[in-house]
Amino acid sequence: MSDKTNKKYMKKSEIATFGIGLFGVALMTGWMPDYTATFFADFAFKGKGFDADTMASAISMVFLVAGIVGAVCELVIGYLVDNTRTKLGKVKPWIGFGVIPLSIIAMLVFVAPNTNNQTVAIAWMFIIYSLYTAFSCAVESPSNCFGSLCSPNPSERSSAISIASFLRSVGQSGGMVVILVVGLVMKAVMGEQQFKNAEAQGLDLIISTAICALGLILFVMIFFTNNQERVPFTQEKVSLKDAVKVVFTHKNLLMVSLTKLCGFGRGVYGTVSLYIAIYLLGSKDLKLALLLPMGIGTAVGTLLVNIVLKKFSTKKTFILFCLYGASSLSILFLVSKGIGFNSTLIIPFLILNFFCGLQHGNTNVTPNIMIADCVDEIEFKTGKRQEGLAYAGYGLFSKVASAFTKALGPWLLYTWSGYLASTNANVAYAAQTDATLNKILMIYTIIPAIFVILQAVPIFFYDMVGEKKENITKALIERREKAAQTAVTTEA
Repeated sequence: MSDKTNKKYMKKSEIATFGIGLFGVALMTGWMPDYTATFFADFAFKGKGFDADTMASAISMVFLVAGIVGAVCELVIGYLVDNTRTKLGKVKPWIGFGVIPLSIIAMLVFVAPNTNNQTVAIAWMFIIYSLYTAFSCAVESPSNCFGSLCSPNPSERSSAISIASFLRSVGQSGGMVVILVVGLVMKAVMGEQQFKNAEAQGLDLIISTAICALGLILFVMIFFTNNQERVPFTQEKVSLKDAVKVVFTHKNLLMVSLTKLCGFGRGVYGTVSLYIAIYLLGSKDLKLALLLPMGIGTAVGTLLVNIVLKKFSTKKTFILFCLYGASSLSILFLVSKGIGFNSTLIIPFLILNFFCGLQHGNTNVTPNIMIADCVDEIEFKTGKRQEGLAYAGYGLFSKVASAFTKALGPWLLYTWSGYLASTNANVAYAAQTDATLNKILMIYTIIPAIFVILQAVPIFFYDMVGEKKENITKALIERREKAAQTAVTTEA
């Protein structure tokens, strides 16, 4: 590349604070869905005498509707971001000014109304969680866009996105750590019994949310004050029709987005993680120990991706990590089968879980870098820079894939595997046959491995790499410099 395309634009502190901002966002959004479901089901309306079946169906519908709201919001927010023109830039205002409303809404999710009317209770769940989904999209989606605006240099941009993705991965687990620490502190201060009473009302969730909300505001403000958008936005307004067209017709962007759809089943392992801990490792208390090595592996994987990207293109990096991911999951299956389902399996299983987690670093980092490259290609071809819609399109496909995952996982567990639910009021979990245990293990390993391979298929058709990428980067830099010189001449 030429000296212009190798020029460094970002201060080291900016790379760090970019990651700190994403850490803050993930600290709030990384744990909310699972704990919201628990709060709605077990704490929000305890003792009100509501029909359990009706509430269970309503809670399922809450998350389905919220998923639809989220998908629509991705496109709407993306369209609005691309039409935002301020001195601060196009995405920073959304991130900086959106965190306080998001924090307030997140707090309200865990403050249920004191009502004996089941219809009112259900309506509140639908409204409050849909609002949370909309506000989280308004902050989270623009925060993902910032990576394409932090530097015109693709190499510097890729490094910044990799480091920021690492901190975001840490933040996604940070909220669960906050909840754990809050519970321990409350127990120490209040005593065992009083803590159980407070926990039964969801008080630990409310306090944890408040802490995460403060963290969100603090960390995002650090990012907001220290980082700047360095890629100038284009002046042309983007129509909604053209915006939607970008999402579904730009080949390279569509291929990146299709990785989510083709690989939707890779997430079904989460459906059986509790049962892996109970039946294969011997204790439900090992669920956190089960997920922690994978979480650490994910964080480490984001750093490894950055190293691999220095030697290979984004296309080759993505495919290599997919092959590795499928292989590691297959090895985990074979080792587990060889050792057998007993206490001897625990240590090897947890160690291999770490190595399986490394692959997630790829899906957390590489697509974001590819999308930033696609934004460059779209600008080169059309003269319009559309970060908002590019990342929104990927987010839309992500939410559709998530819906498919949530449908496939329970079917595999409760239908395909032959899982037997306990019918004894004094027994939490019934004994399972060897065939069922083998299928549960397959849901955790082999089935995700198949989808990890499938998610790589669209990337074989992705071509924003090599000489094409270099030529577009160079052309855009020259075009921007010429436009800046013209603007100066006009003002003079």
